Amino acid sequence: MAAMKPRTGSGPMEAVVENRKIVMRIPSDGGGRLVVELSHEEAAELGAKLSEAAEQ
Repeated sequence: MAAMKPRTGSGPMEAVVENRKIVMRIPSDGGGRLVVELSHEEAAELGAKLSEAAEQ
């Protein structure tokens, strides 16, 4: 049986490679985490858009 982790919004944002995909886990204010699965191309595009937005 797998260990159960508490569903809290605390903790670091993380991104890991799992089976040719990148999985991002982002803590949420209401508790829990937003989990997003991206291809490498999608992650690169997201990174470019975030960098662009951060410069404004």
